[in-house]
Amino acid sequence: MKIIEKTKGVKIEIDDIPLDDEKTYALLQKALTTGVFQLESGGMKRYLKQLAPTTFEDVIAMVALYRPGPMDWIPDFIARKHGRKKIVYIHPKLEPILKNTYGVAVYQEQIMQISQALAGFSLSEADILRKAVGKKFPSLSRKKNQNSSTDA
Repeated sequence: MKIIEKTKGVKIEIDDIPLDDEKTYALLQKALTTGVFQLESGGMKRYLKQLAPTTFEDVIAMVALYRPGPMDWIPDFIARKHGRKKIVYIHPKLEPILKNTYGVAVYQEQIMQISQALAGFSLSEADILRKAVGKKFPSLSRKKNQNSSTDA
């Protein structure tokens, strides 16, 4: 912002930048994002064109999904946003948790909320689950992997 003010003579107030600027979303939908942190890779640009984001939440979710593992959910997320795939909640308690992400669990916080809503986990139990899912507790992740290989 200091560079913009110095070079362009325009002082920008970060809190005054609207989150619903149509021109910005038009650029995002065309994937004109070279130089935009986390939005400039070829793969991300391809997904941005497919997604055609219309909300700030769309952009945040795409950044969260564009990682190994959750990346497999990107086509489903895009199809649900555009109504090409029906959004189905396996339990009514999931709708308020997953509605903004078209029924796809995108964030670790959503996993915590789901475990609280469906399994009655405490916040600390939900956090342990979050860490296990995120492989921050190798012993929990290893147990999961051992169990899944014997269940196959």
